[in-house]
Amino acid sequence: MSTSPTSPAPAETGEYSHAQVLTILSGLMMGMFLGALDQTIVSTAIRTIADDLHGLSVQAWVTTAYLITSTIATPIYGKLGDLYGRKKLFMFAITIFIVGSALCSFATSMYMLAAFRAFQGIGAGGLFTLVLAIVGDIVSPRERARYTGYFMAMFGTSSVLGPVIGGFFAGQGVLLGVAGWRWVFLVNVPIGIAALAVVARTLHLHHERREVRIDWWGATWLVVALVPLLTVAEQGRAWGWGSGRSVTAYVVGAVGLVAFVAAEARMGDAALIPLRIFRIRPAAVAIAASVIVGMAMFGGIMLLPLYMQIVHDASPTEAGFLMLPMVVGMMAASIGSGQVISRTGRTRPFPIAGSLLITAGLLLLSLAGADTPLVLVLLSMFVLGLGLGNCMQPLLLVLQSAVPPRDIGVASSSATFFRQIGGTLGVAIFLSILFGSVGGNIADAVRTESRTAAWSATVHDPQVLADPLDRAVVESLQHPTPDGGVLGQVQDDSSIIGRMDAVLAHPFKAGFADSMSTVFLIAGVVAFLAFLVLLLMPQVELRATSASAAARSEGLAAAAPREDEVR
Repeated sequence: MSTSPTSPAPAETGEYSHAQVLTILSGLMMGMFLGALDQTIVSTAIRTIADDLHGLSVQAWVTTAYLITSTIATPIYGKLGDLYGRKKLFMFAITIFIVGSALCSFATSMYMLAAFRAFQGIGAGGLFTLVLAIVGDIVSPRERARYTGYFMAMFGTSSVLGPVIGGFFAGQGVLLGVAGWRWVFLVNVPIGIAALAVVARTLHLHHERREVRIDWWGATWLVVALVPLLTVAEQGRAWGWGSGRSVTAYVVGAVGLVAFVAAEARMGDAALIPLRIFRIRPAAVAIAASVIVGMAMFGGIMLLPLYMQIVHDASPTEAGFLMLPMVVGMMAASIGSGQVISRTGRTRPFPIAGSLLITAGLLLLSLAGADTPLVLVLLSMFVLGLGLGNCMQPLLLVLQSAVPPRDIGVASSSATFFRQIGGTLGVAIFLSILFGSVGGNIADAVRTESRTAAWSATVHDPQVLADPLDRAVVESLQHPTPDGGVLGQVQDDSSIIGRMDAVLAHPFKAGFADSMSTVFLIAGVVAFLAFLVLLLMPQVELRATSASAAARSEGLAAAAPREDEVR
């Protein structure tokens, strides 16, 4: 009885079948799901957490600490993955994230929670960038587009489930003997352990080990540059953008940035983010577009749940479900563009069209006011989702195909890193615009509506004045105080708008809607800048082999004796 020769393992050849890729993706998506779910679930529950830990005024530090460590860790994971292999590094990132999540559930103060979130962020920085790099290792760029829908489905599921789960846990006083909000972090533990088990069992990657210098100075100066800049981006509105602390942060960040660029130039190929990738035109255009799209995307999207909750009185859970049109648009565009790219290999039209759709979606949202029918807002969100779905994956494919296979991790981490930097800047700038203008817009709306018969009848209605909150609103608007009274309170706790009489609440909703319209308009202009930048993108030929197979071929070619040596 004859036996067929044993086929080489995928880890040896770098080529994987469709079934093998799907098995590997199951573990990768569980890891990425951890990070995606955490972002939405914590943001929903953070006010409840801050109230319980008596630290509402310092809640921003919890977000800032996580953002700083995850952003800084992103390019470091990308480089270390290129050097030492990605499987163990991915499992390390998941482990750190699990431990950090467990620690967060034991926090007894907001400062302790911020420290534990910073530790958790070290793991989170590797979840997204290593997944993208691993997919680049095992699947060719043309075939990779086929699998985009799975990741978009994961993102869509997390964006809907996050607010629902976060709202549920935040609403529970005690669950199984533990404060409800602590389950926001504990839920990551079983998911993370399952992800570790699946990754350990299914992920087998071939890696050609390379001995190179570690760019410790680059990592150090990156920390010096980003910590003050990210801190002032998050805290500048509270500090004052021209305050002494803000100016100090600008100066230290600028010095760190210059030193980081100098360190990268000195390290050459061993640099954390090799400067040579910026000399590759498609990569440079893709990175620039990632920053701008990140600004428009994060800066615009983070306002949508606020708009739903403040203007349309939606609960956090309802706001999560109302994000579905954008998620559906992202999935439809991502799957559709992926299928076309897989068949044709052409990527250039998609981010160009996507940036125009993002611009259109944001401009449509800028027309939404306090009385705009919800269905029109949802349609605008669908258009925005179509644009995002046509931008995110094609830009990554271009970047990964434009660089040599050995730099696939650097390319993936660079895309995530620069998009996150753009998003951080966008959120900081747009929140500053929102809260800097909302007070004046509410005051204008009150002056306009105070001349109506409905307003006059309401402020003199004994039943309305019998409610303590409504009476406080009327007195605050008729006799303003230096602290702004209710007008100042709603900027710290917008939930009180939903408890007001409908007539009294309307100008507050109108003021917020007007400020958000301004932000959406500016975000739309930013998105149009991305369109102009993307016009500079040349057509990139997508590789027909995976990065792992290409790197292996390069290694074999380098190891093979040259013809003159054989002679």
